[in-house]
Amino acid sequence: MSTSSLDVSSASAATLAAADPEYQAWATARQRRLWRRRLLPALGITGLIVLWWAVIAIFDVKPFIAPSPWAVVETLYAKRAVLLDNLLPTAMEAAGGFLLGNLAAIAIATVFVHNKTLQDIFFPVVLMFNAIPLVAKAPVLVLIMGNGMEPKITIAALVCFFPTLVNMVRGLESVNPQAMELMRVLSASKTEIFFRLRLQNSLPYLFSALRIAASMSVIGAVVGEWVGATVGIGAMILQATFNFDSPLLYAAIVMSATLSGLFFLLVTLAERWIIRWQPESQH
Repeated sequence: MSTSSLDVSSASAATLAAADPEYQAWATARQRRLWRRRLLPALGITGLIVLWWAVIAIFDVKPFIAPSPWAVVETLYAKRAVLLDNLLPTAMEAAGGFLLGNLAAIAIATVFVHNKTLQDIFFPVVLMFNAIPLVAKAPVLVLIMGNGMEPKITIAALVCFFPTLVNMVRGLESVNPQAMELMRVLSASKTEIFFRLRLQNSLPYLFSALRIAASMSVIGAVVGEWVGATVGIGAMILQATFNFDSPLLYAAIVMSATLSGLFFLLVTLAERWIIRWQPESQH
């Protein structure tokens, strides 16, 4: 079949699809959902900025307490080089902690699912360790590991570890009993059951945890920098606070929030690329 024939066939199929009322209704609803997903967050951010500006103007808040949105924008532009230089180490620490914490959680969840005795022994220990406040664990890690990037990465990893562990264990265990019985009837090995059934079933649970961990990793890195660091967004926040430089303080907060949002977006895009069998949300 020639190329021109294929083009004609494709055009005919597109014309028939466009003429189908059900297809048109589906396409219109899908387009409406896409615009809703983009427009509503933009309206929320715009409303927050307007509320911020209104509070500053109405209550005459002093600039050293809370700057205006425009003052923060000016600081972001004027000190963009310094902010980006401090954002880079924080991003590296958060990314390293995200990878380390989640990989450890996935590995341990796999062990727990295949060995209930180890799960019963060590899961309460993990729960108790997670109950220790982050600001209490951070100084201990700095004393043990020094003042480099290692304790910051470890703190970010600890923040990511527990939510991913809990969700991964739940995802690996919540397998359809009928599907599990079918795999056993077919004499599937534990490895085949894990990769073909358990792992596939756990992916939605895993990505739910990864979205949380994506934001929490930045928080962990910033908290680690508060304990002991000379560079990074956390160190810049402390310096701006001590110097009563509220525009720089808010600019640093905006940068850290932007980094968290970027990590969250990357995980969301990865989820859409990997998990393609889930039906599109109707909301």
